[in-house]
Amino acid sequence: MIGWRFSEFIPDPNGGNPFERLLKLFKELLIHTSGNVSEALSWLTELDKQYKLTDENYGMADFIQDLIDKGYIRPQDAQNPNFVPSAKMEIALRQKALEDIFGQLKKSKRGNHNTKFGGKGDEHTADRRPYEFGDSLDKLAISETLRNAQINHGIDDFQLTHDDLEVHETLYQSQMSTVLMIDISHSMILYGEDRITPAKKVAMALAELITTRYPKDTLDILVFGNDAWEIKIKDLPYLEVGPYHTNTVAGLELAMEMLRKRRNPNKQIFMITDGKPTCLKRGKKYYKNSFGLDRKIVNRTLGLATRCRKLQIPITTFMIARDPYLVRFVDQFTKANNGKAYYSSLQGLGEFIFMDYKKNKGKRHR
Repeated sequence: MIGWRFSEFIPDPNGGNPFERLLKLFKELLIHTSGNVSEALSWLTELDKQYKLTDENYGMADFIQDLIDKGYIRPQDAQNPNFVPSAKMEIALRQKALEDIFGQLKKSKRGNHNTKFGGKGDEHTADRRPYEFGDSLDKLAISETLRNAQINHGIDDFQLTHDDLEVHETLYQSQMSTVLMIDISHSMILYGEDRITPAKKVAMALAELITTRYPKDTLDILVFGNDAWEIKIKDLPYLEVGPYHTNTVAGLELAMEMLRKRRNPNKQIFMITDGKPTCLKRGKKYYKNSFGLDRKIVNRTLGLATRCRKLQIPITTFMIARDPYLVRFVDQFTKANNGKAYYSSLQGLGEFIFMDYKKNKGKRHR
């Protein structure tokens, strides 16, 4: 006889808190509306009508008042009473993106990027070895050293010699300077597919990851369309696609300029795009060609990829399109730079970037 099958019960952490349930939806809507509070609340109201998200004990008016009282939204200024997200909300949006894409990560005081180069090390492993001349004493395994001394010399004639000393094996941890390039050309919303929202989420998650877990690392962010310009982390929720072509050359030139100012020797570029380069700027004029692969534009782009390789700046391209001729271009670009490329779906984009940021070819060093 077939009986009932029960799965594990996982309680909703916000099950008894209507504000937290609505806040989670509101955050998601804010990202889709590029920070437009009025539009996000309008969408949330429609969802409430359809799915009965509130009841007579807690309604939308109560939720909006709580948003104000708890400091998640604020008036734009004295002349403009319309509400905008507060700094607290911007932080909450980045934390949500990090939890959605990368999971809960705790803050670390040290960088955790392994490298193939040896050094003193700053991350202890479970392995130990005998002390050698030149080892730092802060790696000394105290309990094991004292145990060795007791075994070798006994309690009555206790002494500590060079042969008793043991130290922890450590991993050398490097700091990293990263530039994240985000394509905001018109193709990022073409064909009924919203590609800019997942790109924003990934950028917010990566920013939160670096600032909380790798505080010694640096992250610079730029967007590129007809031109390229730097944006701040706080601007990420408000990114919008424009009527732009794709000037990858301008983006790479700005990324290289940003990294030139960073003294850290470990540098990398992440580029999120969905298309081929279609634009160059010559003086004040633009040269544009959206049809096929224009050799003038492609050659300039490949030339910058080669220059980055000579400067030891690897470029990782996250291509969210799979057209064969685009794949061929990205293959050329990747070979010119000796970098990496991922052909990712929108759903897998965050995991790919996280793995690439964490990935290393290091090995254990003394």
